[in-house]
Amino acid sequence: MNVVHLEAESYFKTLRNLSPDVKLELIAKLSKSIKKDLGQPKSVYDFSGKWDSKETAEEIIEDLRKDRVFNRKLEDF
Repeated sequence: MNVVHLEAESYFKTLRNLSPDVKLELIAKLSKSIKKDLGQPKSVYDFSGKWDSKETAEEIIEDLRKDRVFNRKLEDF
C-alpha cells in the first residue's frame, strides 16, 4: 500500500459513520477544491528542472553566500 492509500483509509475510517447528507456535502467540497487545484503543481518534484538561468550552480551558490547578511546582536547579561 502506498502512502496516499493509507491516508485515504485513515480519513475514511474517521468519516464512515457520518450521515449521507454530510458525506455528500464533503464530496461537493472536495470536488470544488480539486477543480481549484487543477493545473497547480502537486509536489516539489513538479518544479524539477524548471529553474531557467544562464548562471551555473556554482555561480548561484557564490552569489547567495556573498549576499548573506549576519546581523545577530548579542546582549549583555
